[in-house]
Amino acid sequence: MRFTEELRREADHLFEAIFAHPFVRGIAEGKLGREQLIHYVKQDYEYLNAYMRVYGMAISKCADREEIAMFHEQISFILHSEVHPHRNFCAVAGVKFEDVQGFPLAPSADHYVKHMLAVAHQGSLGEIMAALLPCPWTYLEIGRRLMEEVMPDPSHPFGEWIRFYGGMAGEATELMRSRVDAWGETSNQAERARMKEHFIYSCQLEYLFWDMAFKVEEWPVPPKAAVV
Repeated sequence: MRFTEELRREADHLFEAIFAHPFVRGIAEGKLGREQLIHYVKQDYEYLNAYMRVYGMAISKCADREEIAMFHEQISFILHSEVHPHRNFCAVAGVKFEDVQGFPLAPSADHYVKHMLAVAHQGSLGEIMAALLPCPWTYLEIGRRLMEEVMPDPSHPFGEWIRFYGGMAGEATELMRSRVDAWGETSNQAERARMKEHFIYSCQLEYLFWDMAFKVEEWPVPPKAAVV
């Protein structure tokens, strides 16, 4: 069994919980509130900015050009391709993509970003990749499931989002899986345990990210400047 197959098996209950989350079900059914869509894009835009910074930190720990190239390609994918599903949500919500950028992170998104940054600062390259992997992997499986379930036609409001993650995310996910597998094969038991811990923790935070968007989560006490 591949190491990533072992990770996926241990996280299966988390993947299933994500598939059943009301935000994901809202994508499937084409029924999400305007504020939910806007909040998701605001948070995911900033989350992906942090995700790219973690890629940059990972590059500093790479041992060869092949590893560097993988992270460089993923940065390019986020910068130039992953804007399309964001624009789909913005179009449905009736807002400009440029108008939902530069907002502070909500608690759950902030938690997720700080988890990744902590692993990037303190962990090995294998640990970083294990912490990053749940993001593309869960989105790929969501997209593929919804492609089979919904088979979105041009009338589906979130058809572009579903087709994007059901198809374009596959190569990137498999490439990262292969790297995690290779690192896991050469790691000792203690490092493999840390990789598994980071992977499971990131899966939990993926669920919380969907929950944050669905509930339009904000800090319980507004920043002082925002208090009226």
